[in-house]
Amino acid sequence: MKVYEGTILTVNATDDVARYLVEDGGRIVYVGNNLPERYATGERVDLAGRALCPSFVDTHEHLASFATFNAGLNVMNARTNAQICEMVSEFAARSSAKTLIAFGASPYSVEEGHLVTREELDAVCPDRPLMIVKYDGHACVVNTPLLRKVEDKVSVLRGYHPDTGEMNQEAFFAVSNFITDSLSIPELVKNIQHAMDYLASRGIGMVHDVSGVGFTGDLDISLEQWLAKSTQSGFQIRVFPQSLDPKVATKRHLPRIGGCFACALDGCFGSKDAAMHEPYEGTDDKGVLYYTDEQVLEFCRAANRAGLQIEVHAIGDAAFDQAARCLATALDEFPREDARHGIIHDDLPTPEGIALCASHGIHFPMQSSFIDWPQEPESYLVELLGEERVGRLNPLRDIADAGIVISLGSDAPCTDPDPILWLHRACNNSTPGQSLTIREALRAATYNGAWVTFDERDRGSLEAGKLADMVILSENPYEVPTAELERIKVEELLLQGRPYRPQHQGVAAAIARGMLGHGAC
Repeated sequence: MKVYEGTILTVNATDDVARYLVEDGGRIVYVGNNLPERYATGERVDLAGRALCPSFVDTHEHLASFATFNAGLNVMNARTNAQICEMVSEFAARSSAKTLIAFGASPYSVEEGHLVTREELDAVCPDRPLMIVKYDGHACVVNTPLLRKVEDKVSVLRGYHPDTGEMNQEAFFAVSNFITDSLSIPELVKNIQHAMDYLASRGIGMVHDVSGVGFTGDLDISLEQWLAKSTQSGFQIRVFPQSLDPKVATKRHLPRIGGCFACALDGCFGSKDAAMHEPYEGTDDKGVLYYTDEQVLEFCRAANRAGLQIEVHAIGDAAFDQAARCLATALDEFPREDARHGIIHDDLPTPEGIALCASHGIHFPMQSSFIDWPQEPESYLVELLGEERVGRLNPLRDIADAGIVISLGSDAPCTDPDPILWLHRACNNSTPGQSLTIREALRAATYNGAWVTFDERDRGSLEAGKLADMVILSENPYEVPTAELERIKVEELLLQGRPYRPQHQGVAAAIARGMLGHGAC
């Protein structure tokens, strides 16, 4: 038994701040301001100016991709393409991988103002296949050795640009599928285990994993489902298969479906394929709706009738409205009491779509890390979208005031999974009047994340009877000036009352335990 004394941020229904929390056997047995005599002999933990809050939930992450890129080369902080090439050269010299993978290139954060090219990559990596994925996860640049391997698969697809080596839209997905399908199972499992350890270091105790990126027979979905059932130290994974076929979920007894890739209704701003109602500035181009309304509605109807929870990707306003229309229609035709369908990203939602989602209980897993994102600076967004549309990006206040449940996540590997950054950006929204309060933001990063996957009975708030999934923060975020929230540090993650310990089981054991296990995923 342990007695925590200090600042306890419960994130319960009334956002109480308590003085004491008692944990016993992995569960919370008491929260309050006066310690009952029966707990007086428990081991004391003096928070001493720190704060205890629920563990964080990343409600949208590409876990296998993040794990793969986290084991590769991150070039997000490069400010010139020459620097990227230097980093690639050094990485190639120390890596024994047959195919080199890097992530984070942006044409908007480098002096040259364009993506690094195939020719530049060939100069520093001429002998091994190399893929540098664009920061938004919707395009990549390949060198010549990799182009030769995939040319027959991508040359007839939309988004194929062999001159520069850039692959986007369908060509990018084909290259990504080729890369992921070439990874060995032991390599992928170890990478995912290391990724879980990294997430835990940030105070994240649960991740909503959108899975299914091109492995033969959707092996990665099955693999991540097995790993979800065999995780150690109390870490939780909830798997969302990225498929438009409900059977991909139902045959695995998964209660949910959706994500990006096959479930993306459009692209993204950075690749100018987010679907818009009005053209991008100075063009006649409105981006790309990947599917017709009929196709999206057919999927939503089938998945809703199958009893699945649905999530779809929508960034542009046209895609957002399509998602809202189709999910609402599916629910109108086959009402469900508590379906908890969601629209991911919601960068440019419309007032009409927000109202439709509010009336149908559709929630928004959002990424506040996209606010003031160095990879897409405001000057670029204004050039792309115009001042008026930039002023409508990420309207967190309007969404919250409409009664829609907002949860927060990283979209990793697109952004670093950093819950303190989520809180900071959500409370310091560069769009005037659209910030959340710190209490709202903390709820979005904790309780709401558990609620999204129906885990709120056991997780998400610090209340008697729930699992003791908790984070010790260096300071009380309710008392830190809003502009300084980034200074808060995650000091320790406790899952089921115990300090998180790194994943250490072997690959075969992890898979076997998962295949035979019955835990939640």
